[in-house]
Amino acid sequence: MKERVFVDPRKNDLPVLEPLRGRRAWISATSCLVVSNLLVAAAMIVVSASSSQSSDSLQLAWGANFAPATTDGEWWRLATAMFLHFGVVHLLMNMAALWDVGRLVERLFGISRFVAIYFVSGLTGNLVSLILHGDRAVSGGASGAVFGIYGALLVFLVSERRRLHTVEFRWMFWGASAFSLLALSFGMLVPGIDNAAHFGGLLAGVASSYILLVSVPSSGSGRERSQRVVTIAFALAIAALISSIPKPRYPWSDEQLARSEIREFIGADLKTNAKLRALLSENGSAPGASFDQLAGRIEAEVVQSYEQSFEQLSGLHVSPDVPSAATLERLRHYAEVRRDATQALAEGIREQDPRRVRDALEAVRRAGRELNGSPNGKATTP
Repeated sequence: MKERVFVDPRKNDLPVLEPLRGRRAWISATSCLVVSNLLVAAAMIVVSASSSQSSDSLQLAWGANFAPATTDGEWWRLATAMFLHFGVVHLLMNMAALWDVGRLVERLFGISRFVAIYFVSGLTGNLVSLILHGDRAVSGGASGAVFGIYGALLVFLVSERRRLHTVEFRWMFWGASAFSLLALSFGMLVPGIDNAAHFGGLLAGVASSYILLVSVPSSGSGRERSQRVVTIAFALAIAALISSIPKPRYPWSDEQLARSEIREFIGADLKTNAKLRALLSENGSAPGASFDQLAGRIEAEVVQSYEQSFEQLSGLHVSPDVPSAATLERLRHYAEVRRDATQALAEGIREQDPRRVRDALEAVRRAGRELNGSPNGKATTP
């Protein structure tokens, strides 16, 4: 959308054109926002290239909006999610729209009011998304804020339509309206698009821009009264949204604790299995070593390791609704089986009972195979 505004020369055009006649700032808020989004995207690409995290996990780590995390004290996600995008197409579409409309709206409202509208719209859109999607979706993107900027443009055009040339008003108003309606319709037809943030951002942009429409002389006390009414209504709407935030099924801190415990266990299990393989190999290559010594080392270095892991996992209490709860239970069972199997192995070696040793080694391997067959499990076998 080109930044041209025509006015009817027969009308008093000075109040409308005044924001557009000054020299453009070398650095605008719009350009800063676009650059910020691009820098965050570039940083995420660099990190993801050296990471095995899934897209959702990476977005969560960088501050995406997700009800269990956001409502677990991480409210800053409502803001950081505005700078995260799911792919290059998502990023470029939002930045193109922001660049197209943002420069004009920034000059119409001024930098401070433009930035306020942008963030109020983005935060409100993410709040609506959190309420409607809950823990069913990880969301992010600047689209809620961008819709708010389009809402601000529509408010300005409608409020100042008598001062604008009729042709120019129609061109800009219907162009912005068509874009908004088409984008919202597209969001309703295509799965995976966060239309809740779009609607929330658009309505917040309309309300906040009307409240802040004071840089252009008003048409009298009527607008001032209506601005007060809109301010109160908008504040009540935000309060209603905040009060309707649903309680998440599980706290995100529980999930983070579970994931940390899982990573720690997997690392310890790799070391324990390597130790068991080394002990069995050393016994075969060290004829002076006694069976009692080997059995004692297995009990001290392997059995005790699994006993500690079993106790640690058993002592970890998280909500059963936590996504990783099932994995924790499988690992706890795995640690218990391997503890018992390696204890039986040590006793078989001490008693020099080949059958018992074979059965114990098979139990160790079977536990590993069963865990490796689970979605999130990972184990090694000697």
